[in-house]
Amino acid sequence: MTKRPALALAAGAALFLLAAPAAPATAAPQRATDVQETVTVDPTGHIAEDGTVTLSGTYRCVGSDGPAFVSSNVRKSSTTSSGGSTTVIQGIGGTMAICDGAKHRWENSSVPSPEVEPGKVSVEATVTELHFQGILPLPRFHAVERHEVTLTKV
Repeated sequence: MTKRPALALAAGAALFLLAAPAAPATAAPQRATDVQETVTVDPTGHIAEDGTVTLSGTYRCVGSDGPAFVSSNVRKSSTTSSGGSTTVIQGIGGTMAICDGAKHRWENSSVPSPEVEPGKVSVEATVTELHFQGILPLPRFHAVERHEVTLTKV
């Protein structure tokens, strides 16, 4: 093939490719932004006779790629005999979360050590997803709420 027909063939192929309609781009999946991710804590928690603390509330999350959980903890500050203060933070269980955009109830229970007493405490609830970066699971926080709760004996 001589140069002239080869150049004509290449130019024709280029014009054909330029004139062809562009293929639609596929969009990467995005997190829904119209749903607000939340977690709430009920104003009253319970302490059973055996010391089991139960906390509850609601949550809503979207866009989870890995396992997600609702975790909770109790913070109680007290004054020491020397006049200082200490804060004790006790984890109170965890519940699997379903991040489908719907509102769900959560309830966590455990027996903390040292024992938590009835009365006012600060409770923090968190919706956390384990998001994998390669083989390393990293936390991705969907919602956090800190709320004053009254623990009562049941």
